[in-house]
Amino acid sequence: MKKFLAILATSILTMSAAMAQSLPAPTIAARSWLLLDVTSGQIIAAQEPDMRIEPASLTKIMTAYLVFTALTEKKLDLNQSVNVSTHAWKVDSSSSKMFIEPNKPVTINELLYGLIVDSGNDAAVALAEAVAGSEEAFVVQMNRQAERLGMKSTHYANPHGLPSPENYATARDLSTLASRLISDFPAFYKTYYSTKSYTYNKITQPNRNRLLWLDPTVDGMKTGHTETAKYCLISSANRPNGSGQRRLISVITGADSDQIRAQESLKLLNWGYLNFDTVKLYAKGQTLETPQVWKGSQAQVKIGFDHDLYVTLPKGSAAKLKPALERKDPLIAPIALNSKVGTVKMMLDGKPVAEFPVTALEQVDQASIFGRAWDSVRLMFK
Repeated sequence: MKKFLAILATSILTMSAAMAQSLPAPTIAARSWLLLDVTSGQIIAAQEPDMRIEPASLTKIMTAYLVFTALTEKKLDLNQSVNVSTHAWKVDSSSSKMFIEPNKPVTINELLYGLIVDSGNDAAVALAEAVAGSEEAFVVQMNRQAERLGMKSTHYANPHGLPSPENYATARDLSTLASRLISDFPAFYKTYYSTKSYTYNKITQPNRNRLLWLDPTVDGMKTGHTETAKYCLISSANRPNGSGQRRLISVITGADSDQIRAQESLKLLNWGYLNFDTVKLYAKGQTLETPQVWKGSQAQVKIGFDHDLYVTLPKGSAAKLKPALERKDPLIAPIALNSKVGTVKMMLDGKPVAEFPVTALEQVDQASIFGRAWDSVRLMFK
């Protein structure tokens, strides 16, 4: 899955200008916003997606990502108890907390609910210390992970998102992080992010994501708020798409109220589902062509894709979609398995909608010295 997402990240997956004009995006009351189709990897619509914003508690998505990584790598255990430091307990008392107490053991599982459902800043610090030994060391890991995920316009200064000039992100980067957490840790995502309330220390707090109550297809993800960041929300919905499912992620930043961020997020999700379809173009391993190979141990090579390929299109336009293959001819051995051998552009009404790398579905070794020599002569006259 990580390899598949990396390929999508390097592909050109943007809506054409003609499509954008025929399907104007909705008016969204937010500073910056973005709608991502996770199934295809396409950004369907956006406004100021690269504007630097204060992520507030959306920061906690990266904190959770690193905790889930540590759990997956067996560096932590969900039932493991940790002692709460004075540093974690003393985090801004006026901010969101799960109300852990110094020297009272709390489990990683409880802290994750406190982080994700209660948006506890104290839980964020306690988890950071459990993973890395200190908040400062954890922040280093956060920034390294952001770099690995390709979040080029993001920097973290703390694990909770309380205001700092060194804590910033963009809607585009946040959509990348959200989609990777869902794809890389589906079981953890399902466990924590759709939970509507959590009780700890005899205090019950509701999840601040209103959409969990308003739309049964919404199963996450995270709210954020400070006076300067205003109201932010990343929401994810998973709705039927033909015989499968289709996931959209909306990122809303800088809304004027809790109610507005929920209202605008749902508006954006509904607009994406109502106006666009996600179409499966090719299956993993499906042969697109078998072009000639020169100087190889075999005369041809199967080319295609090493993952299922999807594209998001305005409703009703899928039948008009046509592929245009551009190969790196001549194809000369050796050719490694999954090496790029060309590009396929998906054309709609004569204009490119999306572009994907085409790879070799099999390895082709070099021919004998005599075979290579003969093909060298043939290529001179090609």
